[in-house]
Amino acid sequence: MQKIFWLLFLASPFLIQAQQNQILDVQRISGTVHLLPETESVKGKLQVEFKILQSTDTIYLDAVKMKVELAKKSKFKPELISAANKIYLIENFKADKTYTVEFTYESKPQKALYFVGWDNDGSNQIWTQGQGKYTSNWLPSLDDVNDKIEFDLSYQVPENYEVVANGKLTSTEKKGKEQVWKFDMQHPMSSYLVAVAVGDFKVKEITSASGIPIQLYYEAQDENKVESTYKHTQQIFDFFEEEIGVAFPWQNYKQIPVRDFLYAGMENTTATIFSDMFMVDQIGFVDRNYVNVNAHELAHQWFGDMVTEKSGTHHWLQEGFATYYALLAEREIFGEDYFYFQLYQNAEKLKDLSDSGKGEALKNPKASSLTFYQKGAWALHILREKIGDQAFKSGVKNYLNKYAFKNVETEDFLSEMEKVSGMDLIQFKEDWLEQSAFKSSQALASLRKSEFINEYLSLIALRSYSIDEKYESLNKALDFPVNEYLGQEVVAQLSKEKTEEVIQLYRKAFNTNNLLVRQAISTYLKEIPQSLQKKYETLLNDRSYLTLEQALFNLWQNFPEQRSEYLEKLKNIEGFSNKNVRLLWLTLSLVTPEFQPENNSKLYQELSGYTTSKYAYEIRQNTFGFLYQIESFTKQNYLDLMQGSVHPVWRFRNFCRELLTKLASKEKHRAILYSLKNKASAKQEKILTKILEE
Repeated sequence: MQKIFWLLFLASPFLIQAQQNQILDVQRISGTVHLLPETESVKGKLQVEFKILQSTDTIYLDAVKMKVELAKKSKFKPELISAANKIYLIENFKADKTYTVEFTYESKPQKALYFVGWDNDGSNQIWTQGQGKYTSNWLPSLDDVNDKIEFDLSYQVPENYEVVANGKLTSTEKKGKEQVWKFDMQHPMSSYLVAVAVGDFKVKEITSASGIPIQLYYEAQDENKVESTYKHTQQIFDFFEEEIGVAFPWQNYKQIPVRDFLYAGMENTTATIFSDMFMVDQIGFVDRNYVNVNAHELAHQWFGDMVTEKSGTHHWLQEGFATYYALLAEREIFGEDYFYFQLYQNAEKLKDLSDSGKGEALKNPKASSLTFYQKGAWALHILREKIGDQAFKSGVKNYLNKYAFKNVETEDFLSEMEKVSGMDLIQFKEDWLEQSAFKSSQALASLRKSEFINEYLSLIALRSYSIDEKYESLNKALDFPVNEYLGQEVVAQLSKEKTEEVIQLYRKAFNTNNLLVRQAISTYLKEIPQSLQKKYETLLNDRSYLTLEQALFNLWQNFPEQRSEYLEKLKNIEGFSNKNVRLLWLTLSLVTPEFQPENNSKLYQELSGYTTSKYAYEIRQNTFGFLYQIESFTKQNYLDLMQGSVHPVWRFRNFCRELLTKLASKEKHRAILYSLKNKASAKQEKILTKILEE
């Protein structure tokens, strides 16, 4: 007992944590994780194998608010204490000796593992998101990225659901009304990359040129979106193996779309989880495709998963690399102009940040995503131009091979690049890694190597010119075959002019038949002159959901007498996975009295029904916005809004809270919100009470 009191009350947790890397190497965590959707909880039985590096009497695992007990059959029985979000093991541990401890645990995770859809009639899913230091909310492990562990886990879930997790599926076993799925990993990884996804998934299987199995998951309702969503997946995979020069480091690769995911995607080892909002059909692919996220998360399998940063100071070694290699893959798919246009746009954002005095060094551990991602990609682009393609590719290959399944710092990478190039990279390091200012002059010099960028820069230089001075230049930029980026810039500049003076240029822009140039017209030309009405109406035929959404609204506003005609034309269009066209159509139909008045109650019932948790948060958010505009909420809509105020996705959560605040400022809504307080959960009621009292 004396030893326990010493541990809990006298030892500094900071000292213990600082020493952990030097005294402990967790080598393998195996066992079964039982996922219980009815209680949104987890029960597990784990075996943890670890090597002691220095003799000690105390080690720990990270385990947030877990009930833990040593397994009865465990051969090794140290004192085990669950406290302060950790599991402490107390024993006379000897250096260079390997131990195995077996224990059971129970957890009701507040983050990192999410049960989605089980409380309604939507699609039931379970998925994880551990980036940062969150896996320990549902799986005892080590949050430190520097301890790489081989995770060989089994998952017990209700029968008839598919389970996707890290590594290779080795077996499934029926257990009553449940099933156990067993997975095996061959190499170690950091704990934030442990992942599992459970759902009613189907799968399409393909194979890379090198023989790696690739599994592309989807839900049954998205079957017609599989080809367009995963378009180019094998091309990207094969390109990376060739470009990087190092074989894919894992047994297989899987991609799983899930509902209400917190981010665009997450590069869990062998198992990328991404938002199902990227599931698109052939039309949606034009505006909102999965290609960039697909390439970015796949690149992480090398840069981040196989070779991992030692600390946040070196975070650009993961995000900068993934962003850069995704751009290289997109260049293969979409061409050189696309590549340089993305570099240009990112440079503009970085320059604006720098000019405002908010520039950040790449090695600043608290830098923004813009810095880690886009500035990191720019640094690699500049470095490649500086030392040449051959040296760059050789250096990257050597770097990955040398530090495979290890942790790295920036100096490790630079050292390999200096060796292969024979160059001193001190100045590069100062300019691109340590200086907070963005080196816009170097970036511009690089961009100027593109003929297209030179044309584009010449065109944007005309923004301040009068229409008379630049008319011919704008006209020439629309010549066939139009460059879509130049064409979009022309349309943007036309929007600043009196429409009647540039009618012919608008007609020419329409006639380019370029989807993105025409989309720019729907974006910028809000007040439609009578002389362009017929041309504008042709936008309702374009194969672009963004164009359809914008064109429908603009035509509906400009030509009231033809509203029914426009609504009739798009009555069967859903749009993206977030139902952008359908939700707008429903709203406009409800405020167009002459259009299908006998169906108004059904139309409203459909629109207001999209706020429930059965639907993805993007659908719900858009629906709430439309209902607010037409000032029409049912009691269920208010309840759904309260539920959204505690949603795990912060963007949606904040939106719901802001909308509740707006509603509470109006007496009509305020009274209803008061009357519904007793139907809210404890968390929801706390938020609502605070809003009502403000």
